[in-house]
Amino acid sequence: MDDSLPVLRAVVLDTTDARGTAEFYRQLLGYSYRRGDEPPTHGQADPKGRDWLVLVDATGQPRMSFQQVRQLTPTTWPEPAVPMQLHVDLTVCNNDELAENYERALRLGATLILDRSDHPAEPLYVFADPAGHPFCLFVG
Repeated sequence: MDDSLPVLRAVVLDTTDARGTAEFYRQLLGYSYRRGDEPPTHGQADPKGRDWLVLVDATGQPRMSFQQVRQLTPTTWPEPAVPMQLHVDLTVCNNDELAENYERALRLGATLILDRSDHPAEPLYVFADPAGHPFCLFVG
């Protein structure tokens, strides 16, 4: 591989609730906050949560970031008025894990957009996270 090529650092999502969206994906994916981005003690101000937050994987590598914005127009997909523009693909190993993570996503506040779980070749669900960003969960 060419060492001069860029390396993907993380996916960044704009959101009107950086802390809430980061917390959704932290719980869904089992990531942790980058040092210094953790939620404040109850009752304390959360300046990081109103600006920029980073989630890291178990090795400490950044995976997802969340940028606070004042306004965001949610996608209307599958209707074409406001396209997805970007979505996150998440895979699991089998149908049992698909069902388990379907329930987890809903518990954490996701909204089901499309149920194609009965597809024989590629069972999947398309959700919107609590901020309206689409993500797919499928057996891969």
